[in-house]
Amino acid sequence: MNQQSRLSEDTIIQATDFFKVMGDNTRLKILLCLIHQELCVNDIAEVINMSQSSVSHQLKTLRISKLVKARRDGKMIYYSLDDDHVTTILDMTIEHLREK
Repeated sequence: MNQQSRLSEDTIIQATDFFKVMGDNTRLKILLCLIHQELCVNDIAEVINMSQSSVSHQLKTLRISKLVKARRDGKMIYYSLDDDHVTTILDMTIEHLREK
């Protein structure tokens, strides 16, 4: 492996943290809810059958990790995936699992 193709230790740590966040069952369910639409906490909680408080806590982690973003509309806050990279990662993961 040449010098240019190696990742820095910092990048490896960031990737590990990314997969830790993605590796949580509840957070993955939330991400999958948001894969094609934005939703409010109440809608997400209903879809995954969890309390709004629990969903809000997980959304905070996802926002800090830059996997979801929030948009305020009056008193409501709507969540969506942060960018197309997150959608691509989820789509590719699902595709990979289905091909087995």
